[in-house]
Amino acid sequence: MTNPEKKLAILVGGGPAPGINSVISAVTIEARNEGLGVIGVVDGFEHLIEGRTDMTRELQIEHVSRIHFQGGSILRTSRANPTKSEESLDTVVRTLKSLGVEYLVSIGGDDTAFGAASVAQRAGGGIRVAHVPKTIDNDLPLPTGMPTFGYESARKIGTELVLTIMEDSRTINRWFVVVIMGRKAGHLALGVGKSAGATLTIIPEEFEKPVISLDDISRVIEGAILKRRVNGQTYGVAVVAEGVAERIDPEELVHNAGIELSYDPYGHVALADIPVAQMIKQRVQKRFAARDQKITVTDVTLGYELRCTQPIPYDIDYTRTLGYGAVRFLLDEHTDPRLKIGGFITLDGVDRHVMAFEDLRDPATGRTRVRLVDTSSQYYQVARDYMIRLTPEDLGDDAKAEKLAQAAGMSVGEFRAEFGLRL
Repeated sequence: MTNPEKKLAILVGGGPAPGINSVISAVTIEARNEGLGVIGVVDGFEHLIEGRTDMTRELQIEHVSRIHFQGGSILRTSRANPTKSEESLDTVVRTLKSLGVEYLVSIGGDDTAFGAASVAQRAGGGIRVAHVPKTIDNDLPLPTGMPTFGYESARKIGTELVLTIMEDSRTINRWFVVVIMGRKAGHLALGVGKSAGATLTIIPEEFEKPVISLDDISRVIEGAILKRRVNGQTYGVAVVAEGVAERIDPEELVHNAGIELSYDPYGHVALADIPVAQMIKQRVQKRFAARDQKITVTDVTLGYELRCTQPIPYDIDYTRTLGYGAVRFLLDEHTDPRLKIGGFITLDGVDRHVMAFEDLRDPATGRTRVRLVDTSSQYYQVARDYMIRLTPEDLGDDAKAEKLAQAAGMSVGEFRAEFGLRL
């Protein structure tokens, strides 16, 4: 048994994801079984930055033994950034040490991982950190293509909701634009769209240009609408990854949204404040109106509905192993000097795998690397082939191009010039 005076703290950062409570439960049970004291830190780094120790709670096994199937986080969460200043970082380390903490388990995405790694480095080995990566965005480069926990649960609920919207679309004979969370990567949108069999899905990775416009996005949807019309169908659902907004020029966002952009504590544009779905809907309608054609489009945004759902069995199983593995890592001796201060807890298939913080760090930015959708993969190609979208074959076939141009109220030449693939 370990020294009973040693303490382990648990905190959660970033957006919620199904399975957080399961990690908290597994960490607490294993740590207590090893004789450690366990402290739950409320609201992530928020109060630690202020030097407060009162926003903590002691966790016993009886507190957490039945929370593994619950959504949300019993410790809540926040996006507070401990790296916003040298003083903040020093205060976090000093506050944790004043609580007697020698081990820290952080649960979060790329930003929380960056903050946790910075705390570990600042503590100089005085506080060892095990970071358990979570995000429904599935955008952390985990080994063997493992999903981030929470993704599969969020995809399940997202798929069910989109299936309902698809039936609504067919029933009322209308198009829907459904925007789904995902800051930089389109994994969740693509996973939901592919699983539900949505008419098409648009993700930021498919655009070759570093900066895109609302017209670039709307043109793809408009092409799908016209192709469906030619086939006698005047309804459909376009799923769009929220992250396309990060690729749009900020000035265009401000102009079309009619708001000032705001930023989170880590410097990211607050996408939740931008009516992405509404902007795309309005631009699609405007493009049709420019040709004296009318179309009704309904916009829907999915995100908050997915984050605190109950985890599915896959994520419960996954997170219990991650939580157990986090404690075992912190208590084990390590010969790899890169793991002395801490690391990422992942699964390599069915076994625990620990990655050094620097292995997931982008050398150019110093931030945690982001896993993007590989548009050259068969996974993406299958999704793309099953979508209804304009293709080079549609534009090159004179008979098809004639029908499409007629549906658009344009000449064939105008149609080809407007809808030539410009990614």
